[in-house]
Amino acid sequence: MCRSIKTLRRPEPPVTPDEISAAALQFVRKVSGYHKPSKANQHAFDTAVREIARSTAQLLDTLQCARRTGAA
Repeated sequence: MCRSIKTLRRPEPPVTPDEISAAALQFVRKVSGYHKPSKANQHAFDTAVREIARSTAQLLDTLQCARRTGAA
């Protein structure tokens, strides 16, 4: 996997939306093979970054809740 994607699940400091977006962008770049997509692919690329960032934020929120309650 892309080594530039940092682990975002950490107790302190809380992860920022910018860090989530940066990780999503790196993931989409790695999977698509494009550092910067063509105009024809820009919409699909941007949509994927937004969806992955949203899913990542949801995952991290869920994991943080699980840690606070003591569940694994």
